[in-house]
Amino acid sequence: MFIIGEAIIQSNVAESRFSCDLQRCKGACCTMEGGRGAPLLDEEIEHLQKSLPFASEYLDINHRNHLENHNFFAGTPGNFTTVCIDNRACIFVYYEDGIARCSLERSFNEGKTSWKKPISCHLFPIRISNGKPAMIRYEQIAECNAGIEKGERDDTILIEFLEEPLRRRFGDEWYIALLSQLNGVQK
Repeated sequence: MFIIGEAIIQSNVAESRFSCDLQRCKGACCTMEGGRGAPLLDEEIEHLQKSLPFASEYLDINHRNHLENHNFFAGTPGNFTTVCIDNRACIFVYYEDGIARCSLERSFNEGKTSWKKPISCHLFPIRISNGKPAMIRYEQIAECNAGIEKGERDDTILIEFLEEPLRRRFGDEWYIALLSQLNGVQK
């Protein structure tokens, strides 16, 4: 473990190879059984509400009906999550060529919104605790084995694969410090 700014980083975050392989995993991280969806920061609820009209146009009828009759999030302040349909798929999932994809991200990529998706989704398979200091850990799940294999094959380090969301969450200076720390560890 090492510390950068206000975050404790587990060693395997900086050492592991990883690169999503959607063709093989089919977006499993968005459709995992269990009922609790993606963790949400309290301030993300407002972003999600603004994105709903655009993101919902990509959803199937079951997901749209749920949005019309229920909330898209559950929990209490400090412990919100997205809702899952049938105890599995995130409310914002749509399918394209058999792959679960994020309707929020699609509406962002198409320029309809200015907010991409919840930071917990953007950072996965990295998870960050809400405490101070934040604990950054790599959540290894069997559904992501294809991403590990692809990362090893392409020699992509997890933190390089997740550069954009790490910069989004912690800032450019923090990310540069993380890379500097990593380079010092690898020498």
